[in-house]
Amino acid sequence: MSQIRGRFKKQAHELVQKYTQSISYDWRLYDYDISGSIAHARMLGKQGIITKAESKQIIKALENIRTEIKNGKLDFKPELEDIHMNIEARLVAMIGDVGRKLHTARSRNDQVATDVRMFVMEVGALCMDGLQELQETLVDLAEKHVDTVIPGYTHLQRAQPVLLAHHLLAYFEMFERDFHRFAVSLIHTSVMPLGSGALAGVPYNIDRQAVAEELGFNQISQNSIDAVSDRDFVLEFEFAASLTMMHLSRLAEELVLWSSSEFDFIELDDAFTTGSSIMPQKKNPDVAELARGKTGRVYGYLMALLTTMKGLPLAYNRDMQEDKQGLFFCADTVLTTLVLFAEMLKTLRVKTENTTAAVNKGYILATDIADYLVKKGEPFRTAHENTANLVRYAIEKGKSFSELTLDEYRKFSSRFSKDVFDITVASSIAARDHTGGTAKNQVLKQITRAKIILTEEDEQDTQKG
Repeated sequence: MSQIRGRFKKQAHELVQKYTQSISYDWRLYDYDISGSIAHARMLGKQGIITKAESKQIIKALENIRTEIKNGKLDFKPELEDIHMNIEARLVAMIGDVGRKLHTARSRNDQVATDVRMFVMEVGALCMDGLQELQETLVDLAEKHVDTVIPGYTHLQRAQPVLLAHHLLAYFEMFERDFHRFAVSLIHTSVMPLGSGALAGVPYNIDRQAVAEELGFNQISQNSIDAVSDRDFVLEFEFAASLTMMHLSRLAEELVLWSSSEFDFIELDDAFTTGSSIMPQKKNPDVAELARGKTGRVYGYLMALLTTMKGLPLAYNRDMQEDKQGLFFCADTVLTTLVLFAEMLKTLRVKTENTTAAVNKGYILATDIADYLVKKGEPFRTAHENTANLVRYAIEKGKSFSELTLDEYRKFSSRFSKDVFDITVASSIAARDHTGGTAKNQVLKQITRAKIILTEEDEQDTQKG
């Protein structure tokens, strides 16, 4: 803060310096800040705002500073507040007054906004890559289990039989929506604010379009006040990250349940589990549990920034400095979780003998029996009631559906005949042969569709690259 004290007689209080500094976390923006400054310096030289020789001198020094930071040779000073002032101070120390010319035609307000947008553009694209990798893993796992049947659940109660592949592809659909949310957020992020100054624009003949093209922005901002006070793009990223983490958390919950002794449907690889400090037999699904837990913190940062932004008048306010720690956490968390889950699913072992046994327990074919009666001409509500009575009777007698006699079936509806015994898990699965259904034929179509989607998205990425 001592770097900008011109109209003040006193230095900032030591506690104020500690309270207002952001270098402890925004140092992560150094590469974006230097790239933005190089593009800005180049433009200043081309436009004759500074000489071309000065522009080249600044650019060379900035490249040297980038190398220093990468190699850990630049000590950041908290009294300089943030990464932007630390870099500028080092630039002036290296080349003197020429370094002071870099800040011509810009403010920290548009400089910071540009840096953060560049960060979000990069991590947003990485999140999309991570989602695709996870989707590919899900498709591969689904292909291996197009014949594996598991109980489908509602209210965590066994409901109807489904193919495991069908269940896994439900997550493909969730992550596909997440992919598109990040893609849309990147469109809104790829708008360059540099050139907006503090809030009113700058009185120089600048070339914003040239800077935007060099930095990879698709557009330039159209209103200088909005440009420096906007953090919608951070909120959109955190919202997309929150929904992605919610989907990952739901998957995590199922992995936790399925790997428990009570379900015993899967075994997680040792590399993605931990032991107990006291109970030698334990194999804890800690990765899945932590993903579930970290999801709440991602939500929290989204709500924190929404709350911060709701009461701010235009244009920039220092409250907006609070955008970065949450953004960094959300980015780190969703990226790491996506990678971990892709790797964890690649090594997951399905215990098909246990899933088959689970499907054959209880009265999971009750809906099929009700549908059987409907097809025989019974109104659905009547068929539902008669089947419910049949289930109660079977429970009381301690029998499964296959153990009941035809006479016992006919106590509940005269429409029952010998073909009721043709109702099996396999017939239940096969009967749902429509778009979106769990029949093997439809699941294979879902897998083909998923592969086409991933291929098309890869081709689009290649064309953009």
